[in-house]
Amino acid sequence: MSKRYQNFIGGHWVDAKSGQTFENRNPANWSELIGTFPKSGKEDVEVAVRAARVAFEKWRLVPAPRRGDIMRKVGDLMVSRKEELSRLMTREMGKVLAETRGDVQEGIDTAYYAATEGRRLFGHTVPSELENKFAMAIRIPIGVAGIVTPWNFPMAIPTWKIFPALLSGNTVVFKPASDTPATATALVEILTDAGVPEGVVNLVHGGGGDVGMSIVSHPDVDLISFTGSTGVGKRISEVASATLKRVSLELGGKNAQLVMDDAALDLALDGVLWGAFGTTGQRCTATSRLLLHEKIHDHFVEMLVNRVSLLRLGDGLKEGVEIGPCVNEGQRQTVMNVKPDHRIAKEEIFGPVLSVIKVKSLDEGIRILNDTVYGLSSSIYTSNINNAFRAIRDIHAGITYVNAPTIGAEAHLPFGGVKQTGNGHREGGWTVYDFFTEWKTVYIDYSGGLQRAQIDNYPIDNKS
Repeated sequence: MSKRYQNFIGGHWVDAKSGQTFENRNPANWSELIGTFPKSGKEDVEVAVRAARVAFEKWRLVPAPRRGDIMRKVGDLMVSRKEELSRLMTREMGKVLAETRGDVQEGIDTAYYAATEGRRLFGHTVPSELENKFAMAIRIPIGVAGIVTPWNFPMAIPTWKIFPALLSGNTVVFKPASDTPATATALVEILTDAGVPEGVVNLVHGGGGDVGMSIVSHPDVDLISFTGSTGVGKRISEVASATLKRVSLELGGKNAQLVMDDAALDLALDGVLWGAFGTTGQRCTATSRLLLHEKIHDHFVEMLVNRVSLLRLGDGLKEGVEIGPCVNEGQRQTVMNVKPDHRIAKEEIFGPVLSVIKVKSLDEGIRILNDTVYGLSSSIYTSNINNAFRAIRDIHAGITYVNAPTIGAEAHLPFGGVKQTGNGHREGGWTVYDFFTEWKTVYIDYSGGLQRAQIDNYPIDNKS
């Protein structure tokens, strides 16, 4: 019998107010029902935001190192439940166990990194231009954070957002993807078991239109962190602007791997296979375009076709399977319906589809690589250090790999892109804490008298 799941609001597991539910099934075995989940709406979001707002007043006063202690416990619990979480994720969205284990490990790494940031939310002290006056800038929490996440990394991406949000002193209303609600539930259970107080994390299941946009438009939600499609990201930006919310958008990509004629071809082949077909191509950093120097083009394509024909597809829980299914039938149809007249060289597909393009030179390769509205990840394979550094300088992307594929982010480094891949914020590493905190400037004047900064401290010498 399948499990019946609930929302988590104000420290309690509750049904959607409508009483409606939706099903979550295994894409590799559609007859397997993972569970039924509450089909929530605006009314559920209202209660969750209210709970988060109340909890914020106490949570923001908890010292950051103590919030870090909770994050460390979260990491420990994730370690103890790693295999359980990995298998659940594979059943939910299809990718193979080796990848879901990596997904969970990314969350573990992010938890431990967040724990250390509890003692590293650094501010600045600077000299004042006036005597007997102290000046500094400190970080403070912002308020209620709306977190909206995709299905392709149902553990890693929520942790990239939720852990720094909590460590910074914010409270959370979390809407996970409808394709991976069980993994999200497991994450919230771990947060609760680790000691996160009631109301600090609230989980609301449901669709993007009903739940996601209700979070985005709610006047008591102070900031939004979203990962998903560029089209939805633009709509979120429009709606959030009505209340001047702070918004972080991590959107699409059309990433390319450039292979020069002096590259180690076997290494480049391993890279494009992993980059293009890992996670069934369902990554924002997936290699969607392969740019080959004309001198090695034909030989490399032959190598590629031979290796692709040997890839083993199937149920991600089975030993030896290298590529799992698309997450659902709709996604499969999107991938299968690509036609020759589609603009597949420029538009994101989010599936195991690779465009191969011949180039004559490094300059042409970089020009074609940059010829897209996206700018997330990029890769160049070359043994020429000059070419490598030119690529680093000239490629328009937030991430550039040298002699490595376009996928494989590390938790302690910034993650994000340029152009229509996002709106300039970064996740991961130290940079994400700038998004989840507000800067407050503090002046302490101990002169005992009125001092007017920037008024008459530098009088003009008229004698000259």
